[in-house]
This record gives sequence, structure tokens and C-alpha cells, in this order.
Amino acid sequence: MTIQLSGAGAPTTSDTDLAGAIRRVLDGRWGDVRDTVRRELGSADWSTPTTPLPVADYRERTTGQLSRLLAEPWMTAGFSAEPGEHGDVGASLTAFESLGHVDLSLFVKTGVQVGLFGGAVAGLGTERHHREYLAGIADGTLLGCFAMTEVGGGSDVANLETTATYDPATDEIVVHSPSPAATKDYIGNAAKDGTLAAVFAQLVVGEGEAARSHGVHCVLVPIRDENGRALPGVTLSDCGAKIGLPGVDNGEISFDHVRVPRANLLDRFGAITDEGTYASPIDSDGRRFFSMLGTLVRGRVSVGGAAGAATRNALTLAVRYAAAREQFTRPDGESGIRLLEYATHRRRLLLPLVRSYALALATNELVEDLHELTSGAGDGGQGEPDELAVRRLEERAASLKVANTAHATRTIQECREACGGAGYMWENRFGAWKADSDIFTTFEGDNTVLLQLVAKGLLTQYKDSFDSFDTRSMMLFAARNVAESFVERAFGGSIVQRLVAGAPGRDADNALEDRGGQVAILEDREEHTVATLAARMRALQGDDTDPVDALGAVQPHMVAAAWAHIDRLLLEALAAATESSAGPVRELLGRVCDLFVYSTVEDNASWFLEHGRTSAAQSKAITTRVDELCAELAPDALTLVDAFGVADAWVGCPLLERA
Repeated sequence: MTIQLSGAGAPTTSDTDLAGAIRRVLDGRWGDVRDTVRRELGSADWSTPTTPLPVADYRERTTGQLSRLLAEPWMTAGFSAEPGEHGDVGASLTAFESLGHVDLSLFVKTGVQVGLFGGAVAGLGTERHHREYLAGIADGTLLGCFAMTEVGGGSDVANLETTATYDPATDEIVVHSPSPAATKDYIGNAAKDGTLAAVFAQLVVGEGEAARSHGVHCVLVPIRDENGRALPGVTLSDCGAKIGLPGVDNGEISFDHVRVPRANLLDRFGAITDEGTYASPIDSDGRRFFSMLGTLVRGRVSVGGAAGAATRNALTLAVRYAAAREQFTRPDGESGIRLLEYATHRRRLLLPLVRSYALALATNELVEDLHELTSGAGDGGQGEPDELAVRRLEERAASLKVANTAHATRTIQECREACGGAGYMWENRFGAWKADSDIFTTFEGDNTVLLQLVAKGLLTQYKDSFDSFDTRSMMLFAARNVAESFVERAFGGSIVQRLVAGAPGRDADNALEDRGGQVAILEDREEHTVATLAARMRALQGDDTDPVDALGAVQPHMVAAAWAHIDRLLLEALAAATESSAGPVRELLGRVCDLFVYSTVEDNASWFLEHGRTSAAQSKAITTRVDELCAELAPDALTLVDAFGVADAWVGCPLLERA
């Protein structure tokens, strides 16, 4: 899209060639998949409706779109129906992310079917499960549910109440909801379409006093017959109206001693033998639990990616509007002033814009890492992936899920406000993006809980000594082992190492003007924050200390450490992409990178001042530099959003016609 602007300090036209070159950087390794989605789904009949639909109609629309999508081989590229094969995981995750541009109801519906339900069967099942179920899941003839969350459990997955008890007399597993709190809640596909549920429950094996729970496992339980009626012992209900995602049929499921064959246990990590005993290749219940959840990491990657895509939609629309909309006139009365000429408006759009660049690039690298790990490249192609590599990837997936979804919530709201009253009209799309993406901050893990999980990983440096949520173990480990934190670079590899090696120093006055110095400054913040967290935990140690109380006392510091880590990850990805580019692309990305760094330091000015990293005068200078960089980038604002490659139909609305 090209919009010509005039006037002092006004943006220029979008540079189509430069936008295309930057788009290739942003699209990453699977750019062909993104192009396919733009081509095949870049029409109004796929994109979020600009007129609200009745819930029943929206659900029918989304189910029909899902059926059409699953008929496309590119949509299920990473979901192989062949036993033991993973397919093209990177292509699949990129396609899922791209659905976030199209319609978030469709993204979630597809994610439930292929990513969660299909992912549970593929990741937790064995060859017989793959052979029996995966083909139907992939082509949509078997629609299913991912039944993990319970009314009373929330994020406490390890202590789910639902039981799956083995009955040796009939060689069956009895699935039961022992209380109303055990009802499976918010389950996608449960209210209307799902016929089979992947149910997470406490697996109990043994009789009498020998009966023992072996922790959470997953069992496949039929819930509907071919006529859509609930099966005996299964109670299904509709969650009803939600804030958003009207096309997704969320429901509740409870079980009254429902019997299924022993073969329905997804037994990759824990099985019931023909002799009726429990067997697992992993001795520790805690380690087994984390191994099972680790196979589902694609869900967090996809949710973060789709939130990022929806945010880029909002920024594209808001920046195009700001580039065209005139508000007030110049003193000479001969011309209007475009919104992007106002310093406040530049700040409210360009600061989230550069963070969206960093998030997109970091998400691309995460997808590449997951693809390589899943394909076997991370272990030389032999056996299971290296556990250390898996844990590192899980931590990055949690980090970027939080970063993308929190950014979406803030930025879509800011974009709505930046478009004034017009942005409040449903026909101009912000209402749907706001409502549909809101759940992502708690979907696939509550963001505040995930931040603490990230902090735990930073404290333990992924040591085997800590492999569960046991609070006392974590406190004791931190007290014994963490005196000084160190930063392990996740993105950028040798490029970032070279930059930091040549940095002028973390306390140098000119460090922020040097790319390596910028990385070093954010590394320093992360190192210090994690070390301080460990020191606080050590100070709380004592024989009479309640570990839960002690953990509660440091939770805000855990969150701060996790955010310091996230900011550093984002800069690594952005700096690596910048330094790997050349010519005009490198020059423009360099200014994007500068604004990201300066605005991040400004956002955390209190920390940098309190810890002596900046003086009051330097802090003021940083704010001035943010304003200068916003003014420098404003002429390229249209180019930067055009580089997102958002199809016109996905952001098409009356807003731009009336600007």
C-alpha cells in the first residue's frame, strides 16, 4: 500500500522494494508457507467478519473453514499420520502463526484439533495410537478435544482431580470426575464438534492398599456418538458466551465412571503391562510429568506466534490510518497535520512496532530450534532429543509466549485508542482483535505463572537437581548453587558473541551507541537481577522458614528477572538479524534496533538509575534519544508495516476509506 504524505517531518511513501526485502527477513526460513497463506486465505471470506455474527453461525463458519483447511496439504505439513514421523514441524508452526492474521477463532479451532488433540496423540501415544487415530485427526474426520484444565485446578496441572483407575478384572481404565471441581472446563470442541477427548487424569494402578497414583497421564475417552449425543457417563455442556473467540465451541466435560479399554492410555511415558502393573522408562514422577508436558510445547509456540500476528495486523491498520488522517491544520492554514507528525502519536505506535519486529524475529528462531530438535538434528538424529536442549527450548517457548501475548494485549488497545472513536467501531476490526486475543495471556499457561517458571529455569541453570515444582527443593538449590548468574545466549550465536566481545564496556557513556554494548547492557541487567533474586532467596533460608511463604516473598523479583531475560532474548534476535543484513535493510533495521534498546532502557529507567548504570542526566538523554529515533523512523513507518506482509483483506475496513 502506498500513501504519499507531505509537510515538514511527515512520513514519505512506502518503499515497496525495501518493504519486500525486509519482509523476506521477517518471513524467515518458511517464507513460502507465509506466502501460501497470504495467497490462499487472503480474501474476505476467510478473514474475521467486520459485522458481528450470532455465535451459532460463527461456529458453523469456523467448523466449515477448518474442514477446508485440513484438506490442504500445506496446513498439516508438520502433522504426519505416519507412525514415528514428525513431518515438517517448522512449516506447520509457521502456518499456525499465519492463521493469527486471518481469524483467531479459526486459529484456535485448528490449534485444538491439530496442535493440542493431535499433538497429544502424536507426542504421548505410541505406534498403535498413531496408526489408529492420526489419519482421521489430520483430515478432520475425527474431531477431538484436549481435556486438561479443570474448574478447581487452573494452572495446577500436576494436581488434577480427575482419576483414571485401572480395573484388572475387565482390563479397562475407569475415568471419573470425583467432584464438581474436577469438571474439565473451557475445552475447545467440547460444546459441539468433538467426539473423542484426550483426557488428562491421575493414573491409579493397583488394588487395595497397593493402589497408587503414578501422576498425570492422558487417556482417550469417546464423548459423543455419531449423532452428536453425549455417551453414557459423559456430561457435556456449553460454556456459553465468552469475551471473544465466538467461532470456538468451548464446553465442559465431566465423567461418571466411564470405562475405556486399557489400550486407550497414551503410553509413551507410562504404560500398564499385560500383567496389570505400571511401567515407565522414567522413574521419577516429577520428571515424567515434565517430559509429558514438554511434548506439548508447540502449543505455547503457536499461541505466542498467533498473538504476534494479530498485533501486526493492528499496527498495520493503525499506522496506515495515522499516515493518512489529518488532525488540525498548520499555522498557515493551507494543509492539515498528519497524526504521525505528532511526537506523542509516533511514540504510541513506533515503540510497539519495533518490539513487534524483535518478537517476530525471536519467534522465528524459536520455531527453527524446535524444528531442528524435533527432527533429530539436536541429537545427531538418534533417539530422544538431549534433555538439556529440551529444557532450554521450553524456557524460551514460555518466555516468548508471555512476551507476545502481553504485547498483544497492550498494543492492540493502544492501536484502538490511536484511531479514536473510529477504532471503537466493530467494522474497523480492533474490537475483534482485542476480544479474541485477550484469552491468550492465560491460554496455554497463565503469564504470571509462566514468568515464575522462566525464573526458576534461570536460577537453576537447567540443573538435574531441580526437575519439579517442589518449592523447598528450588529454594534450597538456589541457596546452595547460585552465587553469580551467567547469561547463556539463545539467539544470534556467534554474531552476538562477536558483538559483545567488541563492546566498549557496559558502563561506558557510549555503550548504547554500539550494537555490542547494547546487548551487553541488557545482559548485565539480567545477570544482576537473577543474582539478586538468588541472594534474596538465600537470606530467607532457615529451619523454620515456610518455603511457600518464602517463595511468595520473592515472586515479584522472579517476575522482574524473567522480564529482564525476555528483553535480552528479543534484542539478541533483532541484533542478529540486523548484523546479518546489508545495505538499506541493515540501515533501517539498525534504527529499529536502536529504538528498541533505548525504549527498553527508558521503560526500566528506575532499575538503571537505582543500580548505578545510568545517571539522572543520562536517563533524560535517553528519553530525548527515543524521541529523536521516533522522528527518524516516522518517514519509514509505512515501509515497516508493509514489510509485515499483511494481506489487505485481513485489515480491510472503512477506517482507511474515511481517513
